[in-house]
Amino acid sequence: MSFTLLAEQTLNGLQFGVMLFLMAAGLTLVFGVMGLINLAHGSLYMVGAFAAAAVAGATGSFLLGLVASLVCAAFAGVLIEVLVIRRLYERDHLEQVLATFALILIFSEGTRWVFGSFPLFLDTPAWLGGTVTLPFGIVYPVYRLAIILVGLAVALGLFWMIARTRIGIRIRAGENDREMIAALGVNISLLYTFVFALGAALAGFAGAMIGAIQSVQVGMGEPVLILAFVVIVIGGIGSIKGAFVGALLVGLTETLGRFLLPEFFKLLMEPSAAISVGASLASMSIYLLMAAVLLFRPRGLFGSA
Repeated sequence: MSFTLLAEQTLNGLQFGVMLFLMAAGLTLVFGVMGLINLAHGSLYMVGAFAAAAVAGATGSFLLGLVASLVCAAFAGVLIEVLVIRRLYERDHLEQVLATFALILIFSEGTRWVFGSFPLFLDTPAWLGGTVTLPFGIVYPVYRLAIILVGLAVALGLFWMIARTRIGIRIRAGENDREMIAALGVNISLLYTFVFALGAALAGFAGAMIGAIQSVQVGMGEPVLILAFVVIVIGGIGSIKGAFVGALLVGLTETLGRFLLPEFFKLLMEPSAAISVGASLASMSIYLLMAAVLLFRPRGLFGSA
């Protein structure tokens, strides 16, 4: 096993992790501030990917596609928050789960009706194509490196907004005591709509960025949603820092597990059996990680009471 190959897989895990963070950050904000379980978050990821593919295909501009993903996902988030989610805040979690699961079906069928059942493809621009040589002779795709850098920049911006701005203070206060900040004159409905739109925009942006690596298709958000829930359970519900650390752990565990476990089992058994067993255990690895974290930290790594 070469060092460069291991380094490339580590960078792939980092890239996967920062994209999971964009998904999980919105999900954990919504749950932390609103106490809402939103299963439709993966659908907003899909909306962003389809919006980017459609606009980039029509205009030839990848950057316009990214802007469209942010705008369309945020607009969809505002729409469902005002029309549906706002009626669920005082309901129990079972009703929230059922209502947002219904939204998944509505978004999936609506997207299939508008774009058809065939996948779309989002081409990376020429200036993000090719590879770049990193230190130690590591050759890595420019676009994947750009995803890492953009994801880290968005994470820093989100940390700054939560920690240093007035709206961030209100979001943190809303997590701790929403009745008190309402009594102090903060418009809770507007705050909730903003938080939901922010989470939707982050999910849509993640979908657009990943859409250039894999095909854009109906239902693409559900597998990522499951991983995002694993991330926020590991990191701690309501914690942005926890979502970031949890996303990196899940991304690296998933990617390195698929790479290292088959190589390890090749030392003990035939290559074909080693690949099968290694792939199976790699699929389980993130859930084993989650179980281990919950065993010692039931609230997650950075969760609070």
